[in-house]
Amino acid sequence: MKKIYADNAATTSLAPKVLDVMMPYLTTQYGNPSSIYSIGAEARKAVDLSREAVANAIGATPGEIYFTSGGSESDNWAIKGVMHQLKSKGKKHIITTAFEHHAVLHTVEALVKEGFEATYLDVHSDGIVRHEDLKNALREDTGLVTIMYANNEIGTIQPIAELAKICREHGVLFHTDAVQAIGNVPINVQDENIDLLSLTAHKFHGPKGCGALYIRKGVRLQTLIHGGAQELGKRAGTENVAGIVGLAAALTNAIATMYERHEKLTSMRNRLIDGLLTIERSRLNGDRDKRLPGNVNMCFEGIEGEALLLSLDLKGICASSGSACTSGSLDPSHVLLAIGLPHEIAHGSLRLSFSDENTEEDIDYILKTVPPIIERLRSMSPLWEKIMKENK
Repeated sequence: MKKIYADNAATTSLAPKVLDVMMPYLTTQYGNPSSIYSIGAEARKAVDLSREAVANAIGATPGEIYFTSGGSESDNWAIKGVMHQLKSKGKKHIITTAFEHHAVLHTVEALVKEGFEATYLDVHSDGIVRHEDLKNALREDTGLVTIMYANNEIGTIQPIAELAKICREHGVLFHTDAVQAIGNVPINVQDENIDLLSLTAHKFHGPKGCGALYIRKGVRLQTLIHGGAQELGKRAGTENVAGIVGLAAALTNAIATMYERHEKLTSMRNRLIDGLLTIERSRLNGDRDKRLPGNVNMCFEGIEGEALLLSLDLKGICASSGSACTSGSLDPSHVLLAIGLPHEIAHGSLRLSFSDENTEEDIDYILKTVPPIIERLRSMSPLWEKIMKENK
């Protein structure tokens, strides 16, 4: 049976050449970067070169890059670190959106429990934040605005440069969770007025368990993890040298191949969208064009997303209904609810996300496989029967 992995928004495979550059630091060059003898110095050099590579990829300087365990830690550190630092200055207000990743939403919720205040911006039916909504939400005591660069479920890309410029003009720090966007769209933190940016390696064919946080020079934030003096004294813990080297290698390759991949994936994405929209009572979630090149998120009325995913798995297709971080939840996606979908439609969602390892043949197989599954599930659905009766 054909096997298709179409859940690259959840994680990507580790590229063989990335594993190759990691292997020495898992075997022979295992030194602690904080040690002064030769194998420790070799590890330190590898970390320093990787920091420089990550900085070059996003238009930063090496001293602005801090390695972490992944996107969730980076988000937590950026948001909690800034707000705790600014609390003494009377800055108790934070602005985010209603469809952020839970690494952001739950962090903001934790701050609210401490006494901070939060405003959640509307993302509208197309999944895009409006400039005027951000301007209207800003207050004298706003300390931070955190808006994701590209949504992890529906793939919509935000006008980050314009939103961050508004914040810069009002003296408010701007953080973006760029976990899905990095390596897929060009990002320059200087040109786009970004103060803090989160990323993680496993979304662009790097290893799991390693990420980074960009902190613009001059931005102060409290330390999240205390202990040793690693990461310029701001993030304790012996460095994950192999992971850091893998992150840098994967990101460097992603940047180098970005435009070629964008053209290929956009073409595949659009063909798949057009094909799935021929299914009765189907809809595309999020803006058609302002979305990640490899993201397709659909809803099919009258079915349950979980049943669809299990049926696809039996046919060799790995997909999802939303974020892998909430896959155990029976509730509909908060992202789909945020763009205005009713519960009964949001329950029938399907996310297909691709990488450069996918092919046109994969799209052919998905387009051949999905419609009969939808038809079979609807034939057993009381909800679909009700929909049909109401529309006679």
